[in-house]
Amino acid sequence: MKYKPNQTRTFDGDGYRKRAACLCFRSESEQEVLLVSSSRYPDKWIVPGGGMEPEEEAGVAAMREVYEEAGVKGDLGRLLGVFENQERKHRTYVYILIVTEILEDWEDSVNIGRKRGWFSVDAAIECLQGHKPVQATYLQKHKQGGPAGVDSATVNNGATPVATATEDKAATHPIASTPDVR
Repeated sequence: MKYKPNQTRTFDGDGYRKRAACLCFRSESEQEVLLVSSSRYPDKWIVPGGGMEPEEEAGVAAMREVYEEAGVKGDLGRLLGVFENQERKHRTYVYILIVTEILEDWEDSVNIGRKRGWFSVDAAIECLQGHKPVQATYLQKHKQGGPAGVDSATVNNGATPVATATEDKAATHPIASTPDVR
């Protein structure tokens, strides 16, 4: 499991932990998404992301987390939404990222043996639904063409989005993996 000794957790005004993540796509067609193995359950796949540092902008945090967890860099695109996990008291800013560089070795691959793999959007949704239902909703919203003017979505422990709000005040809102080559 990943251990961060100096990690400071940041919370919003409602007591929700502030997180950021990216849906990392192989190309601008946004048909193949990169998932990484969970640090806690290495046989499970997750969307790369994590906690925001104090004073850190959400987009910067999302790119930092993707670099650490997935070993990729890219062009940060639109904010897909702010997704709330009421059970874990998290609010996650989710961005679209088009991958432009894939590192052979990266922090989490060296330190904890994390793996990464490319999945079709549908395969990724299926992969995430059982153990990360809120993360599955990121991809479901992407498939529906989000955000289309919607800045955030409410997800009640994996249920479908039921409300919208602005980014400033978030609402209570496998193709088999392939080698790491573009």
